[in-house]
This record gives sequence, structure tokens and C-alpha cells, in this order.
Amino acid sequence: MVDWLWLIQKGDTFIMLQEKRLKPWTVVRSLPNVEQVVVGEFRSWSDADGHLQILKRMVPADPLSVVFIPAVQAS
Repeated sequence: MVDWLWLIQKGDTFIMLQEKRLKPWTVVRSLPNVEQVVVGEFRSWSDADGHLQILKRMVPADPLSVVFIPAVQAS
């Protein structure tokens, strides 16, 4: 699945926008149909983990996790 909101196409390659490269750590909520919804994006793992802990206290039933999405290198 390609998220068109943060990728631009240049020829046959896709380039990640600068803001997305600066925030590779995301907190995601897993849905029953194997999809994930991005809850927040962060520059560091510790920021993402801190927000994850708060969200888990507020909504303990939601399946939340921290995911690293590396920057795509343009060739």
C-alpha cells in the first residue's frame, strides 16, 4: 500500500517528502481487517513511546504500537 499523502512521484521513483523523513517513528492503531491507522508521527522513539504509554492509559482496549518507517532513498 502506498500512502499518496507523503510521497511524490518523479519519473518511475517515489520520493518521500521532507516532513515525513523528519518523523520516522509513528504510533499506529491496528484494525481488525489488518489495516493500521496512524495516530501520531514523531522524530524520536522516546517521544513516540511516551505518547504510546499515555494513549494506552487513556484507551487500554486499543491495540496500539510504535512503528519505524525508514526514509525512502531516491535513486
